[in-house]
Amino acid sequence: MTTRMTINGVSTCQTAGTEKYEKYQTTIRRKRTTLFQYDYRHTDGELFSCVRPTLEECRHLRDEWIKGKEDRL
Repeated sequence: MTTRMTINGVSTCQTAGTEKYEKYQTTIRRKRTTLFQYDYRHTDGELFSCVRPTLEECRHLRDEWIKGKEDRL
């Protein structure tokens, strides 16, 4: 499957320090739901990816992930 964010299942978010997101709709238990697929390429090259109902939730998880990385250093 190819979307704006992936080519053959590989994230197109390649530049360090950038984010990409895509809004899509799916059906869960017969209810139409909007979700965001979110990718963030950290400055060290590591990719963070998640799917959540809002972009704010995705960015909050990204911030927690970055904080966790900094705490381990």
